[in-house]
Amino acid sequence: MANYPKSTGESVNMEQEVLFERQQKDGVTWAEITLNRPDKGNALTMPMLERLGQIADELRDDRETRAIVLRGKGRFFCTGGDIDAWGNLTPREMGRDWILPGIEILERIARLPQPVIAAITGHAFGGGLELAMAADLRIAVKQAKFGNPEVTLGMIPGWMGTRRLAEMIGPARARHIILLGSPVSAAQASDWGLVTGLAEDAGDLETQLSGWLDRLLANGPASMALIKGLLATMHQDLREHHASAVAQAAGTEDCKEGVRAFAEKRKPQYRNR
Repeated sequence: MANYPKSTGESVNMEQEVLFERQQKDGVTWAEITLNRPDKGNALTMPMLERLGQIADELRDDRETRAIVLRGKGRFFCTGGDIDAWGNLTPREMGRDWILPGIEILERIARLPQPVIAAITGHAFGGGLELAMAADLRIAVKQAKFGNPEVTLGMIPGWMGTRRLAEMIGPARARHIILLGSPVSAAQASDWGLVTGLAEDAGDLETQLSGWLDRLLANGPASMALIKGLLATMHQDLREHHASAVAQAAGTEDCKEGVRAFAEKRKPQYRNR
């Protein structure tokens, strides 16, 4: 067994916006990744995404770490991509510099050989929901809400969220969430299979999470990795098509109006242009 130093809880990057630590349970190692930008709803920036990618690369070949927990600090799991990071990008920049890198990083997380649990103690919206869907298992407190509100900004889910959501809960329910742009409750998400565990509160979530970790850490790691590989074959590679669609949305006058309205805290006036 590898001899990992005791975690300090500190991030490798200076801003400490993505924390990473390894822990042990009954002598078996597991890892925890925490989004640590609670004052901004854990909204993702490119440096945060790049750090998530670095962590995924480190864990991919780590045969000692058997499971991974992904969580966010504060009242949000993650509110998605920071609008300040993408709101002023040109359509070309949007596809090339924001969408394709984000898709690739989330795919790296999804392709990890270890099972990944998203422990959701706050709301998961937009890219935050897409990040949670890159995990294998999702457990949420009853107070959490889930949604893809991108259409309210004249945008579409950027990091393959439309496809993943339809794969998980079916096209009809995906249309309900994405086209309405309104959040659904954790109970509804549980009924639809978007989350696979429902907790009364944060304490209950930690209790259930501990039980899940007990099971995962006792299972054969190679067999779980093989099962993940088989299930991944159901997910077609549509990243270029998806990036093109997002770039088209970013180039519309409506999207520019949606971003302006968000910044000005007013209702957008869309003209279908």
